Amino acid sequence: MQTQLSEAVLATAAGREAERILRACVHCGFCNATCPTYQLLGDELDGPRGRIYLIKSLLEGGLAGAATRVHLDRCLTCRACEGTCPSGVQYGRLIGIGRQWVETTAPRNWIARVPRRLLRWLLTTPRVFKAMVAAGRCARPFLPERMRQKIPELRPARGWPAPRHARRVLVPGGCVQPTLAPAIDAAAARILDRIGITSIAVGAGSCCGAIDQHLSAEAAARRRIRANIDAWWPWIESGAEAIVVTASGCGAMIKEYGYLLRDDAAYATRAARVSAMARDMAEILSGEDVTALKTGQRRRIAFHSPCSLQHGLRLAGVTEALLGNLGYELTEVSDPHLCCGSAGTYSILQPRLADQLRANKLRGLVVGAPALIATANIGCLLHLAEKSPVPVRHWLELLDV
Repeated sequence: MQTQLSEAVLATAAGREAERILRACVHCGFCNATCPTYQLLGDELDGPRGRIYLIKSLLEGGLAGAATRVHLDRCLTCRACEGTCPSGVQYGRLIGIGRQWVETTAPRNWIARVPRRLLRWLLTTPRVFKAMVAAGRCARPFLPERMRQKIPELRPARGWPAPRHARRVLVPGGCVQPTLAPAIDAAAARILDRIGITSIAVGAGSCCGAIDQHLSAEAAARRRIRANIDAWWPWIESGAEAIVVTASGCGAMIKEYGYLLRDDAAYATRAARVSAMARDMAEILSGEDVTALKTGQRRRIAFHSPCSLQHGLRLAGVTEALLGNLGYELTEVSDPHLCCGSAGTYSILQPRLADQLRANKLRGLVVGAPALIATANIGCLLHLAEKSPVPVRHWLELLDV
């Protein structure tokens, strides 16, 4: 694609990155075939190719109108398009640059900014979020059905195993998962303990930065990233072999630390090392003897592979193969590449589209009549569980028996 980006844009690192990405695009449109919003809406501007044209126009000096913002906001950043692009266009990075450019050059009015700032504050302030969830659980029996479905019942976590192995990994706590589903990280720790690895919980309640990053608050995201690196670094220096992430959305974000801080002289080297150390639990277990994890059960399950797992981390099929080897019967899933509509805060900010995407995803997941749906990301788990006709669990909870 030929570009004529403005001098002001090319004077920035983000602008030069955008030009490189734009020039890789050959207008073929293969990306639209795997775009969830294009499939729903049928509008070229609600597909990757159309959004690329919008971003190109902005960076060449075009004005950011309300329509442009709407089409960029509707993008899930699922990155399914990247897997079908023959030219390797890094769309996920480009949409981030485009959104930030719009926020900087044509800021939202205060009415539109309030819910986004409120979300960032509520979800990443542990004490406030815990109090809010606790109050919601107390009031759950009296709430309308739609609100009641959004408040998951608490499944208490079993104990965290004591350190007893020479091999050690770090398990970041994250912001919402410890409150909404504390059993997941505890299950991961016990699973790792059974195969000879000690898990060290670090940064409980500390956001990986994805919420800020996805809502175009890049400066705030970088502050969180630096704080996480500072908190994890002593453990890394003392011999931790990996940073194990149980939420694939967080894993995809941590994998980007090196890229996001590449120009930060004080943090670039450490950020790159942290990204290199980040591992999804499926990656860890796939390289180990997992005989001890076999349960003897042969349950029929459908695995929902989150976008962050299959398109962000590029681990499509890894968890499924592991579950199959451990004795689970994986049922057919229609259109497994499509997003469920959770996408971080997307289900809150774009509820109509998110509900449609979830309905389509659930139809695809239950086509094989599973007894249970397993997934690998807390956001997908909660979003699907609201309407699922069968239980939805994190796949690690299945192995923790």
